[in-house]
Amino acid sequence: MSGTNARVCIIGAGCSGITVAKRLKDYGIAYEQFDGSDDIGGNWYFGNPNGMSACYKSLHIDTSKWRLAFEDYPVPADWPDFPHHGLLLQYFRDYADHFGLRDAITFNTRVEKAERQPGGGWQVLLSNGETRRYEALVVANGHHWAARIPEYPGSFAGEQFHSHAYRSVFEPVNCVGKRVLVVGMGNSAMDIASELSQRSIASKLFVSTRRGVWVLPKYYKGQPIDKNPAPAWMPRKVRTWLGGRLIKGLVGKMSDYGLPEPEIGPFDSHATVSGEFLLRAGSGDVTMKGAIERLDGDGVVFKDGSREVIDVIVWATGYDIRFPFFDDPELCADADNRPPPLFKRIMKPEVPDLFYAGLGQPLPTLVNFAEQQSKLIAAYLAGEYTPPPPAEMHRVIKADEAYHTGHYYAARRHTIQLDFDAYVRDLKKEIAQGTRRGKAA
Repeated sequence: MSGTNARVCIIGAGCSGITVAKRLKDYGIAYEQFDGSDDIGGNWYFGNPNGMSACYKSLHIDTSKWRLAFEDYPVPADWPDFPHHGLLLQYFRDYADHFGLRDAITFNTRVEKAERQPGGGWQVLLSNGETRRYEALVVANGHHWAARIPEYPGSFAGEQFHSHAYRSVFEPVNCVGKRVLVVGMGNSAMDIASELSQRSIASKLFVSTRRGVWVLPKYYKGQPIDKNPAPAWMPRKVRTWLGGRLIKGLVGKMSDYGLPEPEIGPFDSHATVSGEFLLRAGSGDVTMKGAIERLDGDGVVFKDGSREVIDVIVWATGYDIRFPFFDDPELCADADNRPPPLFKRIMKPEVPDLFYAGLGQPLPTLVNFAEQQSKLIAAYLAGEYTPPPPAEMHRVIKADEAYHTGHYYAARRHTIQLDFDAYVRDLKKEIAQGTRRGKAA
């Protein structure tokens, strides 16, 4: 067994992994970090050789620059409001270089297995055959890489792929002149459908959805719509009512664009944001279809009995949450894509040396979500923060999950939803309380 002086192992060097690493370094906590790729970036590394990036050539982040920056490293002032993925990747790499994080990262090396030891601590098996031991483990492997394609009766004779594999109108499948069906109405679906629906590309573009959703604009009065959110102290019902009224005033009815009317409010599901899709739909470049009934050779049959000849299917149908290095099912997501119950989405009460980072679908931003979590992780490892007893942690978990996910309809895509501003406000309070607990002990 190889020896190591590092106390902590960090799995992953995407935006969540590097911000946790930076915080541990600030505290002087020795750590080692592993990533299966050859560089920093994770999901935002276009063409990532580890195959885990979902970036396509035209991708721009849906979160404005005002909301995605790390607290201690501002984004460049000359950035556009909604930067291209290439700018974001360079930002992450510059962040790592600025804070001197690269030396602790071992690239082209995966954590194949992480096993908790009977007396605490972790035994980690690496893809290079080495086995190392650590006092604590930070899981930051992301949740947008294990593509999920639902099963339907029948078979399809055309070409099909998940949106995770989409790179351009030509890759992995040349969609020019084809009849294309995009399945889903999440953000990736909107982007891909908007791009392919141009008359010079797909000969016909269909979008299949099981239910109507609200498509939110990116701008309001010339400013990014997420730039000045309602304050976190405002009751959520009030914020939701005000936000819903604003959105409905801005975009009108979805049926005005030829889309199915949602049965829920604008903030009762994970937000779908697009500055282009409503224009494409209203211009007749998109043909909406309902849920799929079955695949049918050179076509698809829908629940309403209609059938369309289809050449290419793009499955924009989400992802499974996976931790392939864990054998213990108690540490993994269940069959409904629910992760293990975690205190503040970070700690499993019975496993005090395990921390999950970035395991959330926060509105509006994921980029600095783990940065907030790193404050608790580092303070705990430094002995400055003490969590409540396990029973209290479980009570808080139930209350938090009811707050963050209880108002969404039941779906795999809503298991890790999070109100970012409310979460940050609450996390600050918890860290302060945990500091007082430690001093009183």
